[in-house]
Amino acid sequence: MQNVTTLVGRILMVAIFLWGGLGKIGGYAGFEQYMQHLGLASWLAPLVILLELGGGIAVVFGLYTRVTALALAAFCVATAVLVHYHPQDEMQMINFMKNLSMTGGFLVLAAYGAGKLSLDERLKLRWR
Repeated sequence: MQNVTTLVGRILMVAIFLWGGLGKIGGYAGFEQYMQHLGLASWLAPLVILLELGGGIAVVFGLYTRVTALALAAFCVATAVLVHYHPQDEMQMINFMKNLSMTGGFLVLAAYGAGKLSLDERLKLRWR
């Protein structure tokens, strides 16, 4: 039961990143404009997409899970602060707290790893 629960948990944790990464590819020009609107360099857009899709896929398959979870945790904090921290806007603050909650989940994943149903386990990776 624990192995299946951990696998399902990993999938659910990154579903938002897989969906978001694909959406950013489909609306790339708009995403670049949004990045610029936030005061961020548009050259960061491909890196964001790579982290969302690549990191999401890595977590689903349980490959280099701990380091990927730390990268996604850092991304969640950065997104929370740079994009969602608007105390006067209740919806943005809900998104801010959502990102902090996801950060907590990724930190737990970084601490405990992907579990038995993972490539980390199958390949016996050292820092998995």
